[in-house]
Amino acid sequence: MGLRFPNRVGLAAGFDKNATALDGLGSLGFGFIEVGTVTPRAQPGQPRPRLFRLPAANALINRLGFPNDGAAAVAARLRHRKYRGIVGVNIGKNAATPTERALDDYVSCLRTVRQVADYIVVNVSSPNTAGLRDLQARKYLEPLLSALLEERGKAQPGRERPPPLLLKVSPDLADGELRDIAALLKSLPLDGVVATNTTLSRHGVSEASAQAGGMSGVPLRPLALRTVAALRSQLGPEFPIIGVGGIDSTESARAMRAAGAHLIQLYTGLIYRGPALIRRLSQIV
Repeated sequence: MGLRFPNRVGLAAGFDKNATALDGLGSLGFGFIEVGTVTPRAQPGQPRPRLFRLPAANALINRLGFPNDGAAAVAARLRHRKYRGIVGVNIGKNAATPTERALDDYVSCLRTVRQVADYIVVNVSSPNTAGLRDLQARKYLEPLLSALLEERGKAQPGRERPPPLLLKVSPDLADGELRDIAALLKSLPLDGVVATNTTLSRHGVSEASAQAGGMSGVPLRPLALRTVAALRSQLGPEFPIIGVGGIDSTESARAMRAAGAHLIQLYTGLIYRGPALIRRLSQIV
């Protein structure tokens, strides 16, 4: 993607939604940090409670719904960051924006953050904003990504090249849907893909059945590995893939790399294993 990463271990989006803890998190040893998801306008997200631990499964369920301070506020914080590692910004649409107007929200977000982001991720795969996952269908996704690529390509004073643009996908896509997305990624000059977001599946996790939202952690791992491997087989060896989902040990990190991920991201593994995990993984992947 034209970027030099200090190491392959990153913090996944959703942890530091507003770039308020970036410098402290950077001191833990991450090679890159992805902030957000940010939306054009500030919004409170879903009603509380909306985040749940499932300790027996080493998992979390969240139905946060993109609570954030808005793209302009996050961009202002990023301009003053001290962390010198790679910073990605994950962008989405406001909950009140109808699907047919989603493109406007994403373009607005990109326009606001592109000067302060080392890379930008298009989030169309969170299960916690009504209708968002519909945007993974080609009839919505192709015009959305095309508009973002056009906006990204506009001249930016003081910047030699535009920020790489990546797509974040769901672990719940069927094989045919994954093939369609891979074909679209190859047909457009997109720079990479993040696989995966949280899952709606509750397979084998009985304690989670009563809570709505996206599940992350160890139960997500098989779906994330399957998605990464499928995308790698369809996109070829060079297309950048960031693998995320259930990474909480050296073994799971190696499995994600073996499935085809160039870089990996943590979230739930950090919650259950603590910050020592970051440096341990950065030494072996």
